[in-house]
Amino acid sequence: MSFEEYSGIWVFIEVKDGEVVLVSLELLGAGKELADKRGTELAGVLIGENVTHLAASLFEYGADTVYVYDDTIFKNYRTESYMKALLECCQKYKPEVILYGATSTGKDLASAVATDLPTGLTADSTILDIEEDTGLLLASRPAFGGNIMATILCKKYRPQMATVRPKVMKALTPEPGRKGQLIEETASIKEEDIRTKVLEIVQFTTQKVRIDEADIVVAGGKGLGSEKGFQVVHDLAETLGGAVGASRDVVEAGWVEHHHQVGQTGLTVTPKIYFAIGISGAIQHIVGMQNSGLIIAINNDPEAPIFQSSHYGIVGDAFEIVPLLIQQFKQAFNQEVVDHV
Repeated sequence: MSFEEYSGIWVFIEVKDGEVVLVSLELLGAGKELADKRGTELAGVLIGENVTHLAASLFEYGADTVYVYDDTIFKNYRTESYMKALLECCQKYKPEVILYGATSTGKDLASAVATDLPTGLTADSTILDIEEDTGLLLASRPAFGGNIMATILCKKYRPQMATVRPKVMKALTPEPGRKGQLIEETASIKEEDIRTKVLEIVQFTTQKVRIDEADIVVAGGKGLGSEKGFQVVHDLAETLGGAVGASRDVVEAGWVEHHHQVGQTGLTVTPKIYFAIGISGAIQHIVGMQNSGLIIAINNDPEAPIFQSSHYGIVGDAFEIVPLLIQQFKQAFNQEVVDHV
């Protein structure tokens, strides 16, 4: 395989309910850094129905070129139709790197495309870099249960591909009015070629806590000893109006449901304030919260790794410290109410 004919950093642009999914904008930010390092262009691949107008915002977020497949056949995501469009685009323009959000859609599409090209695919990457001279993508992710960080290379095939978890990368500040090249493409696939048919889409709401959208997350670990002990996490979260998070051990113990889990096998969160109570600080957990604005750790072990990733640390018994924090927060809130009366 001749690598000289491959160039450019691409991002698959995922669209949901007529809007660009946030992780795609985050990947444009990460892709821009890679493209600048290689001295090449950053492109987005936009697939859907009535999506061409979204290209304008992609230019503002860093894309130099946007390839658009806008057709009724792409109204709903189906592996066959999206894969066909992306494969044809790859074969025509030969990108060096393609990045996808590690969403259900992104992971499904990336694995299908990797199989057909064929090429390698690094899943759930948390760190991206590229060798300036060779163009070799360095995609890093936690491995062996989160105990080490592994950097995955694809030395023999192009394009190189990786899925990246939401909330890990930072979107660029949009540049209003920034322009780029819009290239409209047409996929050869027809409706009769697709075996999967969408008969109905049923939408429903859930009462589950969206910790990945919360400004304050109070998370607890196995250091709290029991489900009863974990109640202090709920109490502090309720006082602050925050969401409840948990380590993997807590979820596996059945103290809370999986949608509370923070970490490599859970959710990545970036709240303004993150409390880590009774959490030791394994890499598997750290990668899910390390980009929080302010990290406050409470642990009775002064050598706990979590303190290395925290802005503030309190060494002591959580069952003594957390009730005192709750008391102080309540007093502060009550005083604020009085001051506004």
